[in-house]
Amino acid sequence: MKRREFIAKGGLVSAGALVGTSAIYGMANSFSVNNRVNIGVIGTGDRGSGLIPLLNQIDGVQVAACCDVLPFRLEEGLAKTENKAKGYSDYKKMLDNKDVDAIIVSTPFYTHSKIAMDALDAGKHVYCEKTMAKGYQGINDLVKKVSTSSTVFQTGHQYHNSKLYAHVVNLIKQGEIGKVALFECQWNRHGNWRRPLPDSDLERAINWRMYREYSGGLVAELCSHQIDFIHWVLGENPKKIMGTGGIDYWKDGRDTYDNIHLIYEYPSGVKATFGCLTSNAFENYQIKVQGDKGTILLGSKEAWIYYEKGLEKEYGDVDGVSGATMNAKGSKGILIDVPHQNPSKLALIDFKENIINHKLPISNVHTGANTAIAVQLSLDAIYNEKIMHWNQHQTKMVR
Repeated sequence: MKRREFIAKGGLVSAGALVGTSAIYGMANSFSVNNRVNIGVIGTGDRGSGLIPLLNQIDGVQVAACCDVLPFRLEEGLAKTENKAKGYSDYKKMLDNKDVDAIIVSTPFYTHSKIAMDALDAGKHVYCEKTMAKGYQGINDLVKKVSTSSTVFQTGHQYHNSKLYAHVVNLIKQGEIGKVALFECQWNRHGNWRRPLPDSDLERAINWRMYREYSGGLVAELCSHQIDFIHWVLGENPKKIMGTGGIDYWKDGRDTYDNIHLIYEYPSGVKATFGCLTSNAFENYQIKVQGDKGTILLGSKEAWIYYEKGLEKEYGDVDGVSGATMNAKGSKGILIDVPHQNPSKLALIDFKENIINHKLPISNVHTGANTAIAVQLSLDAIYNEKIMHWNQHQTKMVR
Protein backbone atom coordinates (compact mmCIF):
# COMPACT_ATOMS: atom_id res chain seq x y z
CA MET A 1 0.00 0.00 0.00
CA LYS A 2 1.31 3.46 -0.90
CA ARG A 3 1.92 5.90 1.88
CA ARG A 4 -0.77 8.33 0.74
CA GLU A 5 -3.28 5.47 0.51
CA PHE A 6 -2.38 4.45 4.05
CA ILE A 7 -3.02 8.01 5.21
CA ALA A 8 -6.36 8.31 3.47
CA LYS A 9 -7.69 4.81 4.09
CA GLY A 10 -5.58 3.58 6.98
CA GLY A 11 -6.83 0.92 9.30
CA LEU A 12 -6.70 0.71 13.05
CA VAL A 13 -3.61 -0.72 14.66
CA SER A 14 -4.72 -2.34 17.89
CA ALA A 15 -2.96 -1.18 21.02
CA GLY A 16 -3.39 -4.66 22.45
CA ALA A 17 -3.27 -5.60 26.10
CA LEU A 18 -0.90 -3.50 28.14
CA VAL A 19 1.46 -5.01 30.67
CA GLY A 20 1.09 -3.71 34.19
CA THR A 21 0.40 -4.64 37.77
CA SER A 22 -3.27 -5.19 36.95
CA ALA A 23 -2.59 -7.47 33.99
CA ILE A 24 -2.67 -10.53 36.24
CA TYR A 25 -6.46 -10.31 36.49
CA GLY A 26 -7.76 -13.43 38.18
CA MET A 27 -11.37 -12.49 37.86
CA ALA A 28 -13.75 -12.78 40.75
CA ASN A 29 -16.48 -13.45 38.20
CA SER A 30 -16.00 -15.81 35.25
CA PHE A 31 -17.71 -15.16 31.92
CA SER A 32 -17.99 -17.10 28.73
CA VAL A 33 -18.22 -15.27 25.40
CA ASN A 34 -22.02 -15.73 25.34
CA ASN A 35 -22.65 -14.67 28.93
CA ARG A 36 -24.41 -11.43 29.76
CA VAL A 37 -22.72 -8.65 31.72
CA ASN A 38 -25.13 -6.90 34.09
CA ILE A 39 -24.18 -3.25 34.58
CA GLY A 40 -25.28 -0.75 37.20
CA VAL A 41 -25.05 2.96 36.43
CA ILE A 42 -24.23 5.16 39.42
CA GLY A 43 -25.10 8.74 38.57
CA THR A 44 -27.89 9.16 36.01
CA GLY A 45 -27.41 12.80 35.12
CA ASP A 46 -26.60 13.94 31.59
CA ARG A 47 -23.61 11.63 31.12
CA GLY A 48 -24.91 8.54 32.90
CA SER A 49 -28.32 8.71 31.22
CA GLY A 50 -26.58 9.40 27.93
CA LEU A 51 -24.59 6.18 28.18
CA ILE A 52 -27.60 3.97 28.88
CA PRO A 53 -28.95 4.00 25.27
CA LEU A 54 -25.47 3.02 24.07
CA LEU A 55 -25.34 0.15 26.55
CA ASN A 56 -28.77 -0.97 25.33
CA GLN A 57 -27.29 -1.40 21.84
CA ILE A 58 -24.47 -3.72 22.93
CA ASP A 59 -25.07 -7.46 22.65
CA GLY A 60 -24.43 -9.28 25.89
CA VAL A 61 -24.90 -6.19 28.08
CA GLN A 62 -27.88 -5.33 30.24
CA VAL A 63 -28.40 -2.27 32.41
CA ALA A 64 -29.62 -4.02 35.51
CA ALA A 65 -29.59 -1.13 37.99
CA CYS A 66 -29.49 2.66 38.20
CA CYS A 67 -28.64 4.87 41.14
CA ASP A 68 -28.92 8.59 41.81
CA VAL A 69 -29.52 10.67 44.93
CA LEU A 70 -31.85 13.00 43.00
CA PRO A 71 -35.21 11.28 42.40
CA PHE A 72 -35.92 13.00 39.07
CA ARG A 73 -32.47 12.04 37.76
CA LEU A 74 -33.05 8.45 38.81
CA GLU A 75 -36.40 8.45 37.00
CA GLU A 76 -34.69 9.73 33.84
CA GLY A 77 -32.11 6.95 34.01
CA LEU A 78 -34.67 4.23 34.65
CA ALA A 79 -36.80 5.49 31.77
CA LYS A 80 -33.86 4.93 29.41
CA THR A 81 -33.95 1.24 30.42
CA GLU A 82 -37.71 1.11 29.79
CA ASN A 83 -37.96 0.72 33.58
CA LYS A 84 -36.41 -2.74 33.38
CA ALA A 85 -33.60 -1.81 35.76
CA LYS A 86 -33.80 -1.69 39.53
CA GLY A 87 -33.55 1.78 41.06
CA TYR A 88 -31.45 2.83 44.04
CA SER A 89 -30.87 6.08 45.92
CA ASP A 90 -27.93 4.58 47.88
CA TYR A 91 -25.10 3.24 45.72
CA LYS A 92 -23.85 0.96 48.51
CA LYS A 93 -27.12 -0.96 48.37
CA MET A 94 -26.61 -1.38 44.63
CA LEU A 95 -23.14 -2.76 45.31
CA ASP A 96 -24.72 -5.37 47.59
CA ASN A 97 -26.72 -6.70 44.63
CA LYS A 98 -24.91 -9.89 43.58
CA ASP A 99 -26.58 -9.81 40.16
CA VAL A 100 -24.70 -6.62 39.23
CA ASP A 101 -21.35 -7.56 37.68
CA ALA A 102 -20.00 -4.13 36.82
CA ILE A 103 -20.72 -0.48 37.44
CA ILE A 104 -20.29 2.82 35.64
CA VAL A 105 -19.30 5.75 37.83
CA SER A 106 -20.80 8.86 36.23
CA THR A 107 -21.25 10.94 39.36
CA PRO A 108 -19.75 14.38 40.18
CA PHE A 109 -15.96 14.47 39.91
CA TYR A 110 -15.23 14.70 43.64
CA THR A 111 -17.05 11.41 44.36
CA HIS A 112 -15.26 9.25 41.76
CA SER A 113 -12.47 7.85 43.91
CA LYS A 114 -14.62 6.83 46.90
CA ILE A 115 -17.38 5.21 44.85
CA ALA A 116 -14.91 3.38 42.58
CA MET A 117 -12.96 1.99 45.54
CA ASP A 118 -16.15 0.82 47.25
CA ALA A 119 -17.17 -0.90 44.02
CA LEU A 120 -13.81 -2.65 43.74
CA ASP A 121 -14.11 -3.80 47.35
CA ALA A 122 -17.51 -5.24 46.42
CA GLY A 123 -15.89 -7.24 43.61
CA LYS A 124 -17.42 -5.19 40.78
CA HIS A 125 -15.74 -4.30 37.50
CA VAL A 126 -15.55 -0.51 37.18
CA TYR A 127 -15.84 1.95 34.31
CA CYS A 128 -14.97 5.30 35.89
CA GLU A 129 -15.80 8.40 33.91
CA LYS A 130 -13.16 11.06 33.36
CA THR A 131 -11.45 12.75 35.04
CA MET A 132 -10.60 9.62 37.03
CA ALA A 133 -10.19 11.15 40.49
CA LYS A 134 -9.93 14.54 42.19
CA GLY A 135 -6.81 15.52 44.14
CA TYR A 136 -3.50 13.75 44.58
CA GLN A 137 -4.69 11.66 47.54
CA GLY A 138 -7.79 10.47 45.73
CA ILE A 139 -5.71 9.54 42.67
CA ASN A 140 -3.08 7.66 44.66
CA ASP A 141 -5.63 5.83 46.81
CA LEU A 142 -7.51 4.62 43.75
CA VAL A 143 -4.35 3.45 41.96
CA LYS A 144 -3.35 1.45 45.06
CA LYS A 145 -6.82 -0.08 45.34
CA VAL A 146 -6.88 -1.15 41.69
CA SER A 147 -3.40 -2.69 42.00
CA THR A 148 -4.73 -5.13 44.61
CA SER A 149 -8.04 -5.81 42.86
CA SER A 150 -8.94 -8.81 40.74
CA THR A 151 -11.51 -6.95 38.64
CA VAL A 152 -11.30 -4.73 35.56
CA PHE A 153 -10.91 -0.97 35.98
CA GLN A 154 -11.38 1.21 32.90
CA THR A 155 -11.16 5.00 32.71
CA GLY A 156 -13.63 6.90 30.55
CA HIS A 157 -11.24 8.65 28.18
CA GLN A 158 -13.15 7.19 25.26
CA TYR A 159 -10.97 8.60 22.47
CA HIS A 160 -8.55 5.75 23.20
CA ASN A 161 -11.19 3.59 21.50
CA SER A 162 -11.77 5.89 18.53
CA LYS A 163 -10.58 4.34 15.26
CA LEU A 164 -9.88 7.82 13.88
CA TYR A 165 -7.82 8.87 16.88
CA ALA A 166 -5.92 5.59 16.98
CA HIS A 167 -5.04 5.99 13.29
CA VAL A 168 -3.91 9.60 13.81
CA VAL A 169 -1.72 8.56 16.75
CA ASN A 170 -0.18 5.85 14.58
CA LEU A 171 0.53 8.34 11.77
CA ILE A 172 2.26 10.73 14.17
CA LYS A 173 4.33 7.98 15.79
CA GLN A 174 5.41 6.73 12.36
CA GLY A 175 6.73 10.22 11.56
CA GLU A 176 4.18 11.23 8.93
CA ILE A 177 4.35 14.89 10.00
CA GLY A 178 7.97 14.67 11.12
CA LYS A 179 9.35 15.86 14.43
CA VAL A 180 6.46 17.23 16.49
CA ALA A 181 6.97 20.66 18.02
CA LEU A 182 3.56 21.81 19.20
CA PHE A 183 0.03 20.75 20.10
CA GLU A 184 -2.60 23.51 20.10
CA CYS A 185 -5.83 22.40 21.75
CA GLN A 186 -9.09 24.27 22.20
CA TRP A 187 -12.61 23.52 23.33
CA ASN A 188 -14.80 26.60 23.07
CA ARG A 189 -18.46 26.95 23.87
CA HIS A 190 -20.90 29.84 24.20
CA GLY A 191 -23.10 29.34 27.22
CA ASN A 192 -23.07 29.63 30.98
CA TRP A 193 -22.57 25.86 31.44
CA ARG A 194 -25.39 25.72 33.95
CA ARG A 195 -28.18 23.18 34.35
CA PRO A 196 -31.78 24.26 35.10
CA LEU A 197 -32.89 23.89 38.70
CA PRO A 198 -36.24 22.42 39.74
CA ASP A 199 -35.50 23.79 43.22
CA SER A 200 -32.99 26.51 44.18
CA ASP A 201 -31.82 24.38 47.11
CA LEU A 202 -30.33 21.96 44.57
CA GLU A 203 -27.88 24.52 43.14
CA ARG A 204 -24.72 22.76 44.32
CA ALA A 205 -26.06 19.27 43.74
CA ILE A 206 -26.89 20.01 40.10
CA ASN A 207 -24.41 22.76 39.23
CA TRP A 208 -21.48 21.20 41.06
CA ARG A 209 -19.21 21.97 38.08
CA MET A 210 -19.32 25.64 39.12
CA TYR A 211 -17.65 25.06 42.49
CA ARG A 212 -14.03 24.13 43.20
CA GLU A 213 -15.01 22.01 46.19
CA TYR A 214 -16.60 19.50 43.85
CA SER A 215 -15.20 20.21 40.41
CA GLY A 216 -12.09 20.65 38.32
CA GLY A 217 -13.95 23.06 36.07
CA LEU A 218 -13.07 23.34 32.42
CA VAL A 219 -9.70 21.62 32.89
CA ALA A 220 -11.20 18.39 34.26
CA GLU A 221 -14.42 18.39 32.25
CA LEU A 222 -13.02 19.33 28.83
CA CYS A 223 -9.23 19.68 28.61
CA SER A 224 -8.64 16.30 30.23
CA HIS A 225 -9.54 14.49 26.99
CA GLN A 226 -6.94 16.46 25.05
CA ILE A 227 -4.31 16.10 27.78
CA ASP A 228 -4.90 12.35 27.68
CA PHE A 229 -4.50 12.34 23.88
CA ILE A 230 -1.12 14.09 24.07
CA HIS A 231 0.10 11.64 26.72
CA TRP A 232 -0.94 8.85 24.36
CA VAL A 233 0.98 10.34 21.44
CA LEU A 234 4.16 11.29 23.30
CA GLY A 235 4.32 8.54 25.93
CA GLU A 236 5.49 11.09 28.48
CA ASN A 237 4.09 13.40 31.13
CA PRO A 238 4.60 17.17 31.18
CA LYS A 239 7.57 18.39 33.19
CA LYS A 240 6.25 21.96 33.58
CA ILE A 241 2.77 23.50 33.58
CA MET A 242 1.68 27.13 33.71
CA GLY A 243 -1.70 28.73 33.23
CA THR A 244 -4.21 31.45 33.84
CA GLY A 245 -7.93 32.03 33.71
CA GLY A 246 -10.70 33.97 35.35
CA ILE A 247 -14.36 34.60 35.98
CA ASP A 248 -14.58 37.32 33.37
CA TYR A 249 -17.94 36.83 31.69
CA TRP A 250 -20.40 34.76 33.75
CA LYS A 251 -20.42 36.65 37.06
CA ASP A 252 -23.07 34.52 38.69
CA GLY A 253 -21.53 33.23 41.92
CA ARG A 254 -19.42 30.43 40.47
CA ASP A 255 -15.85 29.99 41.67
CA THR A 256 -14.51 27.74 38.89
CA TYR A 257 -13.25 29.84 36.00
CA ASP A 258 -15.29 30.58 32.87
CA ASN A 259 -12.12 30.61 30.73
CA ILE A 260 -8.78 28.86 31.14
CA HIS A 261 -5.47 28.88 29.23
CA LEU A 262 -2.61 26.45 29.83
CA ILE A 263 0.92 25.90 28.53
CA TYR A 264 2.65 22.52 28.98
CA GLU A 265 6.30 21.67 28.38
CA TYR A 266 7.30 18.03 27.96
CA PRO A 267 10.71 16.42 28.61
CA SER A 268 11.19 15.96 24.84
CA GLY A 269 10.86 19.71 24.32
CA VAL A 270 7.39 19.52 22.81
CA LYS A 271 5.01 22.27 23.93
CA ALA A 272 1.23 22.14 24.22
CA THR A 273 -1.39 24.81 24.73
CA PHE A 274 -4.96 24.39 25.92
CA GLY A 275 -7.73 26.96 25.82
CA CYS A 276 -11.39 26.91 26.81
CA LEU A 277 -13.90 29.74 26.49
CA THR A 278 -17.55 29.83 27.49
CA SER A 279 -18.25 33.16 25.77
CA ASN A 280 -17.28 32.28 22.17
CA ALA A 281 -17.77 28.98 20.34
CA PHE A 282 -15.72 29.71 17.21
CA GLU A 283 -14.24 26.45 15.84
CA ASN A 284 -15.46 24.72 19.00
CA TYR A 285 -13.26 21.64 19.49
CA GLN A 286 -9.97 20.93 17.75
CA ILE A 287 -6.43 19.67 18.24
CA LYS A 288 -3.69 20.94 15.95
CA VAL A 289 -0.46 18.90 15.87
CA GLN A 290 2.47 20.63 14.13
CA GLY A 291 5.59 18.82 12.96
CA ASP A 292 8.47 19.82 10.70
CA LYS A 293 6.94 17.95 7.74
CA GLY A 294 3.30 18.81 8.21
CA THR A 295 0.30 19.47 10.42
CA ILE A 296 -2.68 17.37 11.46
CA LEU A 297 -5.92 19.16 12.33
CA LEU A 298 -8.07 16.85 14.41
CA GLY A 299 -11.72 17.35 15.28
CA SER A 300 -14.12 15.10 17.13
CA LYS A 301 -15.23 13.28 13.94
CA GLU A 302 -12.67 14.03 11.21
CA ALA A 303 -9.04 14.92 10.64
CA TRP A 304 -6.98 16.59 7.92
CA ILE A 305 -3.27 16.51 7.13
CA TYR A 306 -1.40 19.46 5.59
CA TYR A 307 2.18 19.08 4.38
CA GLU A 308 4.77 21.82 4.66
CA LYS A 309 5.43 23.81 1.48
CA GLY A 310 7.96 22.06 -0.71
CA LEU A 311 7.42 18.65 0.88
CA GLU A 312 4.21 17.70 -0.92
CA LYS A 313 5.95 15.89 -3.80
CA GLU A 314 7.75 13.64 -1.35
CA TYR A 315 4.34 12.15 -0.59
CA GLY A 316 2.88 12.30 -4.09
CA ASP A 317 0.93 14.92 -6.00
CA VAL A 318 -1.58 16.16 -3.46
CA ASP A 319 -3.86 17.55 -6.17
CA GLY A 320 -4.25 14.04 -7.59
CA VAL A 321 -5.18 12.35 -4.33
CA SER A 322 -8.80 11.41 -3.79
CA GLY A 323 -9.96 13.37 -0.78
CA ALA A 324 -7.53 16.26 -1.29
CA THR A 325 -9.56 19.44 -1.36
CA MET A 326 -9.62 23.09 -0.47
CA ASN A 327 -10.89 23.50 3.05
CA ALA A 328 -12.17 26.53 4.89
CA LYS A 329 -8.68 27.62 5.80
CA GLY A 330 -7.84 28.16 2.13
CA SER A 331 -5.09 25.57 1.78
CA LYS A 332 -5.09 22.07 0.36
CA GLY A 333 -5.18 19.20 2.78
CA ILE A 334 -5.82 15.49 2.68
CA LEU A 335 -8.84 14.18 4.54
CA ILE A 336 -7.85 11.27 6.78
CA ASP A 337 -10.72 9.08 5.72
CA VAL A 338 -11.45 6.83 8.70
CA PRO A 339 -15.21 6.40 9.21
CA HIS A 340 -16.41 7.94 12.47
CA GLN A 341 -17.94 5.67 15.07
CA ASN A 342 -19.20 6.80 18.45
CA PRO A 343 -16.11 6.48 20.69
CA SER A 344 -18.21 6.22 23.85
CA LYS A 345 -20.01 3.19 22.44
CA LEU A 346 -16.70 1.66 21.34
CA ALA A 347 -15.29 2.23 24.84
CA LEU A 348 -18.27 0.49 26.42
CA ILE A 349 -17.91 -2.44 24.02
CA ASP A 350 -14.25 -2.57 25.01
CA PHE A 351 -15.25 -2.59 28.69
CA LYS A 352 -17.51 -5.60 28.13
CA GLU A 353 -14.80 -7.45 26.18
CA ASN A 354 -12.15 -6.65 28.78
CA ILE A 355 -14.37 -8.18 31.46
CA ILE A 356 -15.05 -11.31 29.44
CA ASN A 357 -11.46 -11.76 28.24
CA HIS A 358 -9.71 -10.72 31.47
CA LYS A 359 -7.79 -7.92 29.73
CA LEU A 360 -6.26 -4.69 30.98
CA PRO A 361 -8.08 -1.80 29.24
CA ILE A 362 -6.27 0.55 26.88
CA SER A 363 -7.61 3.42 29.00
CA ASN A 364 -6.74 2.05 32.41
CA VAL A 365 -6.00 3.23 35.94
CA HIS A 366 -2.41 4.16 35.00
CA THR A 367 -3.24 6.29 31.95
CA GLY A 368 -6.16 7.75 33.88
CA ALA A 369 -3.95 8.60 36.86
CA ASN A 370 -1.36 10.37 34.71
CA THR A 371 -4.05 12.54 33.17
CA ALA A 372 -5.69 13.19 36.55
CA ILE A 373 -2.35 14.29 38.04
CA ALA A 374 -1.80 16.66 35.10
CA VAL A 375 -5.29 18.08 35.64
CA GLN A 376 -4.60 18.70 39.32
CA LEU A 377 -1.23 20.31 38.57
CA SER A 378 -2.99 22.53 36.01
CA LEU A 379 -5.57 23.63 38.58
CA ASP A 380 -2.80 24.38 41.07
CA ALA A 381 -0.97 26.41 38.44
CA ILE A 382 -4.06 28.45 37.54
CA TYR A 383 -5.51 29.05 40.99
CA ASN A 384 -2.19 29.62 42.79
CA GLU A 385 -0.53 31.53 39.93
CA LYS A 386 2.51 29.25 40.05
CA ILE A 387 4.56 27.24 37.58
CA MET A 388 4.00 23.62 38.56
CA HIS A 389 6.54 20.84 38.02
CA TRP A 390 5.95 17.11 37.83
CA ASN A 391 7.35 15.81 41.12
CA GLN A 392 10.23 13.36 41.35
CA HIS A 393 7.96 10.41 42.21
CA GLN A 394 5.65 11.25 39.31
CA THR A 395 8.22 11.38 36.51
CA LYS A 396 7.66 7.84 35.24
CA MET A 397 5.04 7.40 32.55
CA VAL A 398 3.15 4.43 33.95
CA ARG A 399 1.37 2.30 31.36
